[in-house]
Amino acid sequence: MSTWTTYPTRDITQEEQRLYEHLLRLVQTESPQQLVERFRLLFIEGMSYPDAAIVRSLDQIVAATTSDQDFRFILNRCCHILINRWQMRPPFYPAIAALIASLSAPPTRPITDYTRSRSIRRLRELSKQFIDTEQFLTLRRLGQLVSQPREQCHTQPLVTLIHRYPYLYEHCLVTEGTPTEHQASIRQLQSRVQRQFELDLSKYVTHQARQTQSTQFIQNPTLLSDRDLARALQLFVGKVEGSATCRDIAQRFITHSRQIRSYREFKSDLYHYITASVDSEYGKRQFNTQLCNHLKNTLPDVDSLPLTDFLIIRTCSQLLNFLVVDSPKQPQHFVFVDLLSNLGATSTTRLLLKIVLLCSRVKPYLEKRFSILFNHYESHTREQVQWLIAAMENLHLALSTNFSTIDLCFVNQLVR
Repeated sequence: MSTWTTYPTRDITQEEQRLYEHLLRLVQTESPQQLVERFRLLFIEGMSYPDAAIVRSLDQIVAATTSDQDFRFILNRCCHILINRWQMRPPFYPAIAALIASLSAPPTRPITDYTRSRSIRRLRELSKQFIDTEQFLTLRRLGQLVSQPREQCHTQPLVTLIHRYPYLYEHCLVTEGTPTEHQASIRQLQSRVQRQFELDLSKYVTHQARQTQSTQFIQNPTLLSDRDLARALQLFVGKVEGSATCRDIAQRFITHSRQIRSYREFKSDLYHYITASVDSEYGKRQFNTQLCNHLKNTLPDVDSLPLTDFLIIRTCSQLLNFLVVDSPKQPQHFVFVDLLSNLGATSTTRLLLKIVLLCSRVKPYLEKRFSILFNHYESHTREQVQWLIAAMENLHLALSTNFSTIDLCFVNQLVR
């Protein structure tokens, strides 16, 4: 089942279509450097563009009464027409970064075409407004994704690590107005990056488990230390309660839930399912009480009704709101920070994993929670948000080892 967000489509005018077809023709014949310069002349300077018919079409677009609402979608689509072509060829990646950088660069030429002065001023105003939109933010993140090199420097902003977390791509690189063909390319990129991580992790785990004496070096594919990675694998896929793994425990709870008589009883049992993985001293301080109150206040009007799939999904999604973060408009995450500070990133992630293993349909919802935090802190330096990086690394590991075809045949040897 596709979990990708769909947005309402808007009608395309003849002027827009003419502009899109023009760029589609050019991207097949001109070099990226030529196109970046064309783009700057057309949208940033607003002057000296060599095709008068396209200039007239753009003038009509910016003069429309709906330009305040529509221009961001038009400019975004024009960017993606070029980016989609270049994204298939890594040597063209610098052109993607250059194109995106040109959008935030101010015009350098004085307005000398007085017959079009009003259109030029309006175009420059709209282009300037574009850099404050969600569409530009997603483009900027895409630019970071394809940028080279990727040094491990703590003073770089968090956004420079986005390439490491394919589970964020849908939420951070796609927004309203993103063309469907670009969404498809992002999905392909997501699959490719995820598959490479799984292969690298499998090779690393196999190498470590065999304790090979060869001089071959297999790099740890995470930003966790070797020790922390081994501990994370132990909690996420190893035996944590006798001979039972997290997945076994979740499956037992699912089987038990089929016998539950009411929604109230489910919430009570869910409380014990969650707190079983929480350090008792920490739980006694305030967390257990907070969790209990949250569950009691979740859909209390239907407490006496039979348990349904809808109630399970709704309860688990609201539980993730409580444990991680609620919404982009109110990105409060005190509980999450408190959990990380007291339990650590690995144990906190195990808590979240237990919920997703119980109800796999909320996995995209958990990924969305992390994208909210990523977007909130993307301009902070890596050094300032080490706690979030540790959480994102652990989540990537937890989801990759439980929701993929990764070869884990040597994991239990590694985590004994």
